[in-house]
Amino acid sequence: MELSVFILLTVIIIAGNAMILLRTAKKPKIPKSVKPQPYTDDPDD
Repeated sequence: MELSVFILLTVIIIAGNAMILLRTAKKPKIPKSVKPQPYTDDPDD
């Protein structure tokens, strides 16, 4: 009985941590000092 409870808690904790990691990985972390640069390497010009 105790082993099944331990296994269940372990699976829940691992799944929760995986969800948190996936959620935070989708958010880009761009510093506020980074500004968009104009694209100047266009060969059509």
